[in-house]
Amino acid sequence: MSRPDSALPRAGYLGPEGTFSEEALLGSVRISAVQPIAMETIRDAVIAVQESSVEWALVPIENSIEGSVTVTLDTLAAQAGDVEIVGEWVLPVRHYLIAREPIEYERITTVVSHPHVPGQCRVFLGEQLANARVTAASSTAEAVRLVAEHESAGSGASGDGEQWAAIGTRLAAELNGCVVIAEGIQDREDNETRFVWLARKDASAGPPPLRSPEGPGRKTSLVFWGAGAGQAGWLVLCLDEFARRQINLTKIESRPMRERLGQYMFFVDLDGSLSEPRVHEALAGLQGLCEQVRVLGSYPTA
Repeated sequence: MSRPDSALPRAGYLGPEGTFSEEALLGSVRISAVQPIAMETIRDAVIAVQESSVEWALVPIENSIEGSVTVTLDTLAAQAGDVEIVGEWVLPVRHYLIAREPIEYERITTVVSHPHVPGQCRVFLGEQLANARVTAASSTAEAVRLVAEHESAGSGASGDGEQWAAIGTRLAAELNGCVVIAEGIQDREDNETRFVWLARKDASAGPPPLRSPEGPGRKTSLVFWGAGAGQAGWLVLCLDEFARRQINLTKIESRPMRERLGQYMFFVDLDGSLSEPRVHEALAGLQGLCEQVRVLGSYPTA
């Protein structure tokens, strides 16, 4: 695959080559207009934007089966105050079982993948690989690379030792000289992952050069917390700021603040833009109830 000129704006993603993140990046942006930069972890991609090492990053934030990608939420909330969401992209996700050579399911002893993936393939793993150990890699592409190296290091498909397989992309299999031994192993055919484009709030590069037009709607994402969280009805009062203004919340979830047991921050996605008076008023009301309200982004829907 040819890469664009290094003088182009940089776009970070969870690498190495062959991940779903790379697939989402190549599908969502005009690749001739950016320089893709592979990052070792999702956190690294977010922090690279915070530190201006890249102009943009594309990171997963939510899967239709497994729910939120918590490392993305936690890093945005706690470590990337100068970063905002500027767009989103939804990628249909199809998982492949990959090995160095063709091998029967019953001989596989270890399955390697990104921690967020096995939960999307519970049925297949439970029915076909119930006795296999599931272990984590930093990405699906890294999982395939580890399987390729493990097999080539002497445990070959014809031996009696540990037999490894990975859950990853077809591209990762091709890049690492591996073979697909099962395809479409996700629990649902409509499995999708939502990715978000990130940029610094003071960025001069503008929005990423997306391939397709922006969606007709706008979405606003925010996180809030406060000392009032320990009082009965506090969360209801917070949510009422949106309900009485007829603002639809498309997502709400809590995450521990990692300070003391029982302390949480709340992430919300809502239909509407910060430029709408009702959204602006709701946020003003919310700020009166909370210790901290942070807008993570107000951006076009996919």
